[in-house]
Amino acid sequence: MKIDLTDTTASKVNKALVRGRRAIGTPAVGMVLTMVIVTDEENAYDSIKAAEEASHEHPSRTLVVIKRHARNPRERTHPRLDAEVRVGSEAGTGETVVLRTYGEVSEHADSVVLPLLLPDAPVVVWWPADAPEDPARDPLGALGQRRITDLYAVENPMAVLRARQRSYAPGDTDLAWTRLTLWRSMLAAALDQARAAVTSAAVEAEADNPAAELLARWLEARLRVRVDRVVTAGPVVTAVRLGTEDGEVVIDRPEGPLATLTLPGQPARRLALKVRPTSELLAEELRRLDADEMYAVALRGEATEEPAAHV
Repeated sequence: MKIDLTDTTASKVNKALVRGRRAIGTPAVGMVLTMVIVTDEENAYDSIKAAEEASHEHPSRTLVVIKRHARNPRERTHPRLDAEVRVGSEAGTGETVVLRTYGEVSEHADSVVLPLLLPDAPVVVWWPADAPEDPARDPLGALGQRRITDLYAVENPMAVLRARQRSYAPGDTDLAWTRLTLWRSMLAAALDQARAAVTSAAVEAEADNPAAELLARWLEARLRVRVDRVVTAGPVVTAVRLGTEDGEVVIDRPEGPLATLTLPGQPARRLALKVRPTSELLAEELRRLDADEMYAVALRGEATEEPAAHV
C-alpha cells in the first residue's frame, strides 16, 4: 500500500502510517529499530531495495531523506515536505517513508525525522553515498546509535578515510570494513591452525581500495608487524600473505567467489569467499548496535595488547 502526501508535515505522515497499518492489519510493535537513509535521487532506489531486503532479518521503519531543489528559482526558498508512505508488501517486512525536502526544510531535516522515529527503539543512520565529514556531529547522525558510511561510494576514499580517522566517534562504522568480515574470520582461523608467530605480512588489492587499507591497518595493530600494500589488478582485495617461522600463510582470491588457503606443511584448500551484496552487509551491521571497537582499531591503526601470533 502506498500513500502519497504533497506539501505535508511530520504529523500528517504519522497519521498516514497509522492509517496504512490499520488498512492492512499490520501492527508496528514487531519493528526492532528505525533506519534513517540519507541519500539522493540517484542512489535512492538501490538504497531502499537493500534496506527492504535487510528488513527481512531486522523488521524496521525506514525513513529515506532526499534533499531536493525546486525547479522554479522563486520556489527554491519555499519550505516544503513531500512524502511517500509504503506499508505491507511495498516495504519489505516493515514500513518505508520516503521524505523529499525542499528549501529550509532540507536544512532542518532532523526536525522532520525526529517525530517519525519509533519510540524506545534504536536508530541507525546510513549514508549510501555522500556522508558528512563528521557523521556523529551531523544533525541527522546525532539521532543514531549507529552511523554507517561507505568509503566505496566516494571519489577519493583515501582522503575520506583520513577524515574518518580524525572524526571517529563510538557508533561509527563503514561498509568497507563490513566487507572484510569473511577475510578476518578466515585469517583468524588460519593462524589458529598455523600456531606460529607472524614475522611479515602483505595485503594485495587494487589501488586505493579502502577495505584493503583497513585490513592492513588492522593486521598491523593486531600482529605488530609492518604490512606491505601490494597493488594488483583487483577486483578489491585479492590476497593476504602472512610470513611465519614455519612458512607462509596465504589466502588468495584473484577473482570469483572462491579463495585458496595455503598453510605451511598442508595441502591447499578451497574456501567460499564471495563479494557480498549491500543488503547482506547492511543486515550484518544491524545485528549489533554497540560500538564496533575493532573498526576503531583498524581506522586508527592502534596497537593492542593481544599476542602477536593471533588476530
